[in-house]
Amino acid sequence: MNEKELVDLVEAKMKEAYESSEHPKKFFLTENGRGVVDGGEMYNALLSDMMEITKKTLVAVLKECK
Repeated sequence: MNEKELVDLVEAKMKEAYESSEHPKKFFLTENGRGVVDGGEMYNALLSDMMEITKKTLVAVLKECK
């Protein structure tokens, strides 16, 4: 498998993994008493979602490359 084919495979599997699950629709930003906004919940939700997509993609690509 050459580099172009591998890139195409990864792109296809990434799209497939993204479309296979629901993603967070709302992110909550909280503000403390001093006016500081905490984006920790948003960051954690986004990170978790992207890690799940990446995991599904890697598994699918590795299965194809066997």
